[in-house]
Amino acid sequence: MVVATGVPELFEDEQHSVIEIRTESLAALRELGPPDLVHLIKQPSKSSSSSRQVGIYHHVTGIDASSSASLAAYINTLTYAPSNAPLKVSSGLYCCYNAFSRVDMRVQVQIPGTVESYCVSERGDKMEATEEHWLETYLCCVLRAYSYADTGSGDVIKRIMGVRRFNPVTSVEQEQKFLDAAEKLFFNGWQLGSDPEIQVPNLVSNHLTSGLLHYFKTTGRFTAGINLFEKLRMRDPEISSLLARVYILADEEVKAVRLLHEAVQELPMDYSILDCQAEFCNKKGRGDLALELAKRGVVSAPSEFCTWARLAEVYLKMEQWDLALLTLNSCPMFTYQDKDAPRLPEPLRVSLPLAPETMCDEIDDTGATPDGDNVHPTLRRLQAGGYRGTFLKAYMLLTEITKQIGWDNLLKIRSQVFVMEEEYRHEKQTPGGRQSRNASTVALRGNETPRPNGHAEPTEETPSDAGTEDMINGDDSEPSAASSHLDPSVSKPDASITVRSNAETPQPQPPNVDPAHQSYTQFHNKRLCERWLDNLFMVLYEDLRIYTIWRTEAQQYKQQQLSYKKTAEEWEILGDLAERLHHPEEAAEAWHSCLNMRFSPKAMRGVLNVYERIGDGRKQLGALIRLVAWQFRWYSEFAPDLLYSIRRLIEDEGAVKVRSIIQATSLPQHILDLTHQYAQLCAALRSSGSDG
Repeated sequence: MVVATGVPELFEDEQHSVIEIRTESLAALRELGPPDLVHLIKQPSKSSSSSRQVGIYHHVTGIDASSSASLAAYINTLTYAPSNAPLKVSSGLYCCYNAFSRVDMRVQVQIPGTVESYCVSERGDKMEATEEHWLETYLCCVLRAYSYADTGSGDVIKRIMGVRRFNPVTSVEQEQKFLDAAEKLFFNGWQLGSDPEIQVPNLVSNHLTSGLLHYFKTTGRFTAGINLFEKLRMRDPEISSLLARVYILADEEVKAVRLLHEAVQELPMDYSILDCQAEFCNKKGRGDLALELAKRGVVSAPSEFCTWARLAEVYLKMEQWDLALLTLNSCPMFTYQDKDAPRLPEPLRVSLPLAPETMCDEIDDTGATPDGDNVHPTLRRLQAGGYRGTFLKAYMLLTEITKQIGWDNLLKIRSQVFVMEEEYRHEKQTPGGRQSRNASTVALRGNETPRPNGHAEPTEETPSDAGTEDMINGDDSEPSAASSHLDPSVSKPDASITVRSNAETPQPQPPNVDPAHQSYTQFHNKRLCERWLDNLFMVLYEDLRIYTIWRTEAQQYKQQQLSYKKTAEEWEILGDLAERLHHPEEAAEAWHSCLNMRFSPKAMRGVLNVYERIGDGRKQLGALIRLVAWQFRWYSEFAPDLLYSIRRLIEDEGAVKVRSIIQATSLPQHILDLTHQYAQLCAALRSSGSDG
């Protein structure tokens, strides 16, 4: 039996029409657009002249938008919802954004009565909807279903209220329809925009290609992906990079290597092909090969973040920490652009009914009181948890270096490659040659590393104290004494205390001083640290400081046989913190502590990641069952990341064993049936292992 989610209802404020507001916001949309909007007009069943109509709306992703009939059919299903009583639906409007033509496709349904379809331009003009419009809208609908899907942590679900999420592709026939549309519109994909790490969308880096790769990885339908990109490659060899990535996902690495070799011969300076090849060589431990490819990629696309980040990864793998830092310092950073979200006023009131089939006390978090006020200010101020886009990737590279060599060694290397405040002041006070004043802006002359972009030639003027200090240190300063406590009653541990888990965690030192207190007379091989990178050092310092205090406190409480207490939200933050700093065991400890207090999808998702790393299939399924049920509870029938996890388990263990483990779990049958639906989807898509 297929379980349907409830239908959320957001009541419209009479003074603010959500349809008019959506129309006004069309001109501001830049990428795939917001989720579909469904607006219903309800009135009392016994109509009279004084009957008052009520506007109710919710959002949807994953509905088949290939024709007006399919959208009208969805509205018709809402007329039978139990929540309608004592009202009845008199009309409905379905709005679905077409990101190719930049129009909003709309289907107006009168109940009973007629169906009218049209589209609205960015200027608010009403236009006729064509077959081409519907093809484009259908493809955008599928891409949005993947783009706006939750990762399992619940963060996306909580961000936009009242969104029903459906799987747009549930059979091989629907897959063929999706891939046919993608093939027809592939060469227009750059119009949709791209991920925030890409500065300029192009043929192989845009939301369409990202969505296709996400689909193939999630479902394991690699043969279909290979067939699609093989056909497209005949029209443009640049698509070889996408085909190679699918080959690698499908474990056809020999074919991928041959293809990349041929592609590089044909397009020697195509950065997407070079990046794919560099990534593959780096993962295989061939840093010598990856290095030359990554350098060529930087030369090919010096304004793209991904090429510089790849070069930094290669240096990191080769343990050339100084060059990794210098390369990271040269990365072009882009302001993060979030997905197009609905910009609607606060609803008059909200009704969030729950389907009986999704209710279970074990995953009930509706009664959880928001404990944000109980989170210690120091934990709430941690900035790294809010990083997105290029800044998140740069921060993760920095934490990876810290994991490999430790904080003290990172500071030592930092002082060797960047001009430090103390030595700058010393040099300024020392009468010397003009070369040392100018060389602080020179980028490693004589080094074979490609010249970083965005840095002008050195000038003759000596920078002022304030200006240079601002460039070196940014706006951040040493945290005040008041912020040096995780808890007011616990003092900051002194430098002699270390925390040991699997590896020793040193007590971090403030990063804006030279730990060796060395004085340099020349800056010839040094550079000024970019402000954003200097800020990342300060954020990393704060992360390490809080982590060290947490582990020290926990150890002290354990020695005294006392219970170490935090609120559930604080445990979530600490779990995120340990995960960022590459301490999986400590992260798991925090996640479990949170789950012992109340159910949290974020903590359960973190626990699932831990189980996946250690390969415990039974515990993975236990976490997946609860996450799937929580997703259904909040109107999400489709979470690609959870489907991927279940598909991989079926591939490794076999469908029969997975179904048996699910069935043996001590949860109500209606909860288990929700996970069975995911397993049945794998069978419908003929995923590997689903036949036995």
